[in-house]
Amino acid sequence: MLKGLFKRVGATLRGHSVVGDELMEDLEEALIQADVKVTLAMEIVENMRERAEKQNITNPVDLFDILRSEVRNILKPAEAPLETGAYAPTTFLVLGVNGVGKTTTIAKIANWYKQAGNDVIMVAADTFRAAAIDQLEIWAQRANCDIVRQQHGADPSAVVYDAMQAGVGRSANLVIIDTAGRIHTKHHLMEELAKITRVVEKELGRPPDEKLLVIDGSTGQNAINQVKQFDDAIGVTGLVVTKLDGTAKGGIVLSLVREFGIPIKLLGVGETLDGLRIFSADEYVQAMFYDSENGEDEEADDLDE
Repeated sequence: MLKGLFKRVGATLRGHSVVGDELMEDLEEALIQADVKVTLAMEIVENMRERAEKQNITNPVDLFDILRSEVRNILKPAEAPLETGAYAPTTFLVLGVNGVGKTTTIAKIANWYKQAGNDVIMVAADTFRAAAIDQLEIWAQRANCDIVRQQHGADPSAVVYDAMQAGVGRSANLVIIDTAGRIHTKHHLMEELAKITRVVEKELGRPPDEKLLVIDGSTGQNAINQVKQFDDAIGVTGLVVTKLDGTAKGGIVLSLVREFGIPIKLLGVGETLDGLRIFSADEYVQAMFYDSENGEDEEADDLDE
């Protein structure tokens, strides 16, 4: 899965003959190039230096195990299951700026639950773009799920109200709400999301069971700004990281975990309906270093390869 995210890091370790200051400086730079935040990269390298000295490690390749351990320790607290409501319907509010793969992620989640025998309703609450409504309807048809929608320009909160009424009335297991993805610094967008959250809470008696923020794993440090804006506005309960297949980076995940402590619930890979996986720190670490440790050049974009 996601093989070779840290290729530059692996090349750095293999490119030195001894463990020393030069290697550690190059390793720190390689981590930063892989989208690990500067302060975190410095921390990782310093911990590696101390552990290497204690273990009398002189061969750079032997640092792979230490680096894997450091990365795993950062990511392990981010593992958490998707929350399920105490009573139906479980409700997921899906957030994210345009272009991160939000609508596709909603379709994948819907398909996943549908395949497990659940009744799923997809909600087209991004009413600011007619294309977003039409796209979600296409995905709903592919996943064989019901959809609640209104016309372009309708009040998003009104759409969500209808959806919650439908969810309760039809005894649905899951309601997944798509939301607008305009620029995350827009104050009125955040106010709108807060209003949608209040509608869900009023109709269901509790807030959305998950407020999932979709992040494009290839966008680097900009992802940190997005998480901060959305979390400050309505409180993000989980992250979904997309578009990691084929990238040589992936370090932004470490930065997000350390910066916010928000669980990573899911990883999205590819455009097909089955391209969704529960986040596992062990699997992610294995993927990061697969090609790096073995010195392989080929990329893989399928989690099951």
